[in-house]
Amino acid sequence: MPHTEPPANPNADRRHWMSVLARADDTAIEEGLAACGDIPVYTRMRGPECGLVMVRGRAGGGGDPFNLGEMSVTRCTVRTDSGLVGHAYLAGRHERRAELAALADALLQDPARAPALHAALIEPLARQQQARRSSTAAKAAATKVEFFTMRTLQS
Repeated sequence: MPHTEPPANPNADRRHWMSVLARADDTAIEEGLAACGDIPVYTRMRGPECGLVMVRGRAGGGGDPFNLGEMSVTRCTVRTDSGLVGHAYLAGRHERRAELAALADALLQDPARAPALHAALIEPLARQQQARRSSTAAKAAATKVEFFTMRTLQS
């Protein structure tokens, strides 16, 4: 799935894979990592730990900000034995998924491992997520009611 970030942004690729990992389930991440060979030794630097963040909204989409409510978030930071550091922040309380996403983030920063991980992990997950979004959009579109279908007759 191509992303629409401008190529001048050096973090565009990382943003893309982090958004894909944040929406994937832990089994899919684990299987994708295993498909790319041995998982290196890594240590947890922070977490995984769960907490709350305040979600803010804007009146009318662009007006004054207001506190919408709190949501649970899980974060984790890991360091591989080669010194690469990966981070993950996910919605919900998913400690194992946060740890695997942080590990995948670290490994995707390694130029030697990145192509295989993109092919075995990121691209299949992105396609699955896009298919789910398309299916949901199609179901919603099927229930859409057009109220302005009448036209006036001219004499």
